[in-house]
Amino acid sequence: MGTKKVVIRTADLGGEKQAECLELGEDRNPEIGYRGIRVSLDKDEIFKTQLRAILRASAYGNMSVMFPMITDVEEVKQAKLILEKIKNELKDEKIPFNEEIKIGVMIETPAAVMISGELAREADFFSIGTNDLTQYTLAIDRQNTKLEAFYDAHHPAVLKMIEMTIANAHKAGIWAGICGELGADTQLTKEFLAMGVDELSVSPAKILPVRKVILETDVEAYRRRKQE
Repeated sequence: MGTKKVVIRTADLGGEKQAECLELGEDRNPEIGYRGIRVSLDKDEIFKTQLRAILRASAYGNMSVMFPMITDVEEVKQAKLILEKIKNELKDEKIPFNEEIKIGVMIETPAAVMISGELAREADFFSIGTNDLTQYTLAIDRQNTKLEAFYDAHHPAVLKMIEMTIANAHKAGIWAGICGELGADTQLTKEFLAMGVDELSVSPAKILPVRKVILETDVEAYRRRKQE
């Protein structure tokens, strides 16, 4: 990747992402259960191994680390303390790494949105995980086929949460991107540009359609039309 940015999210285990070797156990409600950063902070030896690998790789390029399923500022602080501990170990071992590695936070829950101003003071960037944010905001399991008619990723509440997160990120001087299916939704690309989103994460097949909308959009004119 050369000097291009690479963001590595620490393992978002739990929920639909099971790892039998870790014996995470069964959850009656896996999507709101033992998953993401909760697993990492609990099984910190596994977390430390991931962070050590990411830090070692950071010596070779423009790499950032990102923490998933954050709902509390303390979770970010704990993760950063562990990261600092691994940095000190690598220094003692004289193993090179980027001491200024950037730290990101996944915004995937309404709780994270509502405290995004506080989280922004602990992070260098946000990535808004729209798949989980939608299901948690609407209280709809996105894997339940019976609920497909009710799952509306364009719901005003979801869009307002995205806008709030971007605004709080910019107030703190950090950037905010969108990942998940909405990042590639060209019906919303103009809306995201008007919100001031800094990055859209999409699959390779969606790059050209999204780029076409971006290049053809006069953002200021679109904002004016919305206000009229």
